[in-house]
Amino acid sequence: MFIGEYRHAIDDKGRLAIPVKFRGDLESGAIVTRGLDGCLYVYTPAEWQKLANKLAAMPMSQSNSRAFARLMLAGAMDCAIDKQGRIVLPDYLRAYAGLKKNAVVAGLYNHLELWDEKAWNAYKQKTEKDSGDIAEQLGSLGV
Repeated sequence: MFIGEYRHAIDDKGRLAIPVKFRGDLESGAIVTRGLDGCLYVYTPAEWQKLANKLAAMPMSQSNSRAFARLMLAGAMDCAIDKQGRIVLPDYLRAYAGLKKNAVVAGLYNHLELWDEKAWNAYKQKTEKDSGDIAEQLGSLGV
């Protein structure tokens, strides 16, 4: 289970250290893809397979299904974790998420999100400000 928020630097070669707490879950590798809200998603191979199966089962006759599958699947990259616990983030994924030097690794139960630190701080500030409204809307869903 991935939970918590960690700050790490991205080096000149595009390498990002995975927090020690998460490395054991990712020792067999990681799949990094475009996420929503301007971040990247990182999945274990097992969690990625579950998501990929759901994406493959979506109706291809619907343009939104095709677009979302393309976003997630075509943007995905297998990333091995090196001996120092780092992954290399491809240029196109770093560009998509606006990742430059400082990143936030956020644990979200079954996956990680990788954010540019400034973008994360802005997103978090807005979300915290709107938390009452968000909670009220989720209450109608039984959360």
